[in-house]
Amino acid sequence: MFGGLSGRIQKDRLKAEGLGSVQQAVQYLNQDYQAVKEDCLQNGTLFEDPMFPAEPSSLGFKELGPFTAKTRGVEWKRPTDGHLSGSAGRLLAARCYRLSDSKRSSAAPRCSSRSELQPGVRGIFHFQFWQFGEWVDVVIDDRLPTKDGELMFVHSAEGSEFWSALLEKAYAKLNGSYEALSGGSTTEGFEDFTGGVAEMYELKKAPRDLHRIISKALERGSLLGCSIDITSALDMEAVTFKKLVKGHAYSVTGLRQVDYRGRQERLIRIRNPWGQVEWTGAWSDNSSEWSSIDSAEKDEMMCKMEDGEFWMSFQEFLRQFSRLEICNLTPDALSQDTSFWTTTTYQGSWRRGSTAGGCRNHPNTFWINPQYKISLLEEDDDPEDDEAACSFLVALMQKDRRRFRRHGQDVHTIGFAVYEIPEEYRGCPSVHLKKDFFLRHSSCARSETFINLREVSARLRLPPGEYLIVPSTFEPSKEADFVLRVFTEKQSETEEMDDEVVANFEEEDDVSESDVDDSFRSMFAQLSGDDMEISVRELRTILNRVVSKHRDLQTDGFSMESCRAMVGLMDKDGSARLGLLEFQVLWNKIRKWLGIFRDFDLDKSGCMSSYEMRLALENGGFKLNNKLYQMLVARYADNEIIDFDNFTCCLVKLEAMS
Repeated sequence: MFGGLSGRIQKDRLKAEGLGSVQQAVQYLNQDYQAVKEDCLQNGTLFEDPMFPAEPSSLGFKELGPFTAKTRGVEWKRPTDGHLSGSAGRLLAARCYRLSDSKRSSAAPRCSSRSELQPGVRGIFHFQFWQFGEWVDVVIDDRLPTKDGELMFVHSAEGSEFWSALLEKAYAKLNGSYEALSGGSTTEGFEDFTGGVAEMYELKKAPRDLHRIISKALERGSLLGCSIDITSALDMEAVTFKKLVKGHAYSVTGLRQVDYRGRQERLIRIRNPWGQVEWTGAWSDNSSEWSSIDSAEKDEMMCKMEDGEFWMSFQEFLRQFSRLEICNLTPDALSQDTSFWTTTTYQGSWRRGSTAGGCRNHPNTFWINPQYKISLLEEDDDPEDDEAACSFLVALMQKDRRRFRRHGQDVHTIGFAVYEIPEEYRGCPSVHLKKDFFLRHSSCARSETFINLREVSARLRLPPGEYLIVPSTFEPSKEADFVLRVFTEKQSETEEMDDEVVANFEEEDDVSESDVDDSFRSMFAQLSGDDMEISVRELRTILNRVVSKHRDLQTDGFSMESCRAMVGLMDKDGSARLGLLEFQVLWNKIRKWLGIFRDFDLDKSGCMSSYEMRLALENGGFKLNNKLYQMLVARYADNEIIDFDNFTCCLVKLEAMS
């Protein structure tokens, strides 16, 4: 739909007009729900989705691939075909039930009404998901995979409801197959279903301000989940001595401080989405602790409880549970006014040889990664200590990696580092900081670790000022597209730090006949022949003879195409040939470029790496942004290596364009 440059320009224009918002979701695979539905109604047919057919390829590629034991005997049935049942898949079920706990989120995947399960509605549904910065509308038919009369994957607790199975099918379609949904974390579903940003805390090493973080998250309508780690498959759903379930997805729904026996006690409210099994320790529904607090306060706290909901002390929570996940919702995911993070989203990419520099362990290439500036302007209202600081959250997400599982690829190991921008660069809108800066400066903050998850996030607090965020893969040359989101509590400004495209040419003296020395004139006469002009073919012969004598240069020789470009650059009279003065100017340029090439061939290998080339081009007068540089590397580099003839051709092309 949006192929090529004109397509990208059109998409940018439509995004500026609201495309990709909750109200105007992007049509996934160009399928328009209303149009498809009308077509089915007019033709009297049930919808069969050609984009995600009821075939083995939609199930998976490995364990769920065609002809495997798990997919043998699979039948695709519609809810209207008869009673279906099955065992709930835990991962998606946890995502769905946690979403249902949110009182304020309006952005959980949207589907057609329950009545549309009745015959005559043509078996078509649609759901909205957040995907890498935009909302996407996914159309599906209602043919669901079954085995022995049971749904293979997720089902609702109510046997007659199929919304969760239909939701799962839409999510599988979005990710390429059902098998692509396996693995990953609950936070992925949080984000894809709400458009929020997730963060995770190991409670054994919880930050000292976790109580404050949870309190603010609840105020903002964030989704909070917690769980107890399992040590083996036998542990799954095992019940502890005080009735907590291991490996189970709980929700955090409230926080309270009460006056208990002359001191302040922090309590946290937890909900088991399945109801029934509840905590039996201190502050549970019938525990003795409640008799020691004000009865009116007790009644208020108890009357707001739902089935499966219970209180426990905050310290007990930290001891009993292993992990807390928070999904911070963005403004478009909230159905009522509340305080929320200010958000900025950037779409970026790591490309081999141009912007995939790897982590700080690789100082020669780290600087070529994309760079983003954040200006923290306002400190928090409630700082933890006397130091003024600004809270913000950085989330780095790699795109579409589940889709590549089918081809044997998976998520890369990713992370980010944050640097304070020094005085001399403050206020500069377009400066891509180079290698020397990172050799001299250490990061002031970073992601806790580089990890092979879809997203890495970190909550940070830094003094007001200007900072540089550098997202990267752990190893250089790993290619991927990514989304970088920055969430700030207070006013801030963010922008991509990229060089402006600039061409600075040194003043070139006009060359006259008298400037040409006799030896050059003699050489030209010898090379040009009787017509005293050099053709494209003759120029190629000359240049290849010259570079072959420079044994320190690696080169495959100049092509006819590159020589034609040189003649085009220097040819002033339109003859498609070079006269004496034109050849003299070109010769001077080539000698200058040869000097630059040798200076930036740092290891004296006779060729340059693609990141050395970026510095060499800048020395030659050309500052380029990331996108333009990516295009040049794709065109002129071979396996991230540039030889002298390609370097020369690149400079000729840049000079001609400029």
